[in-house]
Amino acid sequence: QVQLVESGGGLVQPGGSLRLSCAASGLTFRSSAMGWFRQAPGKEREFVAAISWTGGSTYYTDSVKGRFTIFRDNAKNAVYLQMNSLKPEDTAVYYCAARRPGYYSGTSYQRDYDYWGQGTQVTVSS
Repeated sequence: QVQLVESGGGLVQPGGSLRLSCAASGLTFRSSAMGWFRQAPGKEREFVAAISWTGGSTYYTDSVKGRFTIFRDNAKNAVYLQMNSLKPEDTAVYYCAARRPGYYSGTSYQRDYDYWGQGTQVTVSS
């Protein structure tokens, strides 16, 4: 059974930083491209960042480029999202997602991901 468990969310002031973690189990993590998505109140879930199974290829939505970094540690079966210079508009529930093993790259399409975590709340407010 595949499980993705996010952690690291919380309340942070504008301009602050948070690091989200996603611990994966039950899948061949080193062969799974991963992604982060988010859903703000009253809005649809949207793509944030994706990473290939080696970590050599990353992809970001325009609104987070230069502020967020996605990276992974295959030895720990974990993927991370380092979020800097946070803005109130980054407030959302953040979800970790995994593609089934065999697809090298992550994508921005939710339909390409087979497994999802339960999400972690990030609130950016003064």
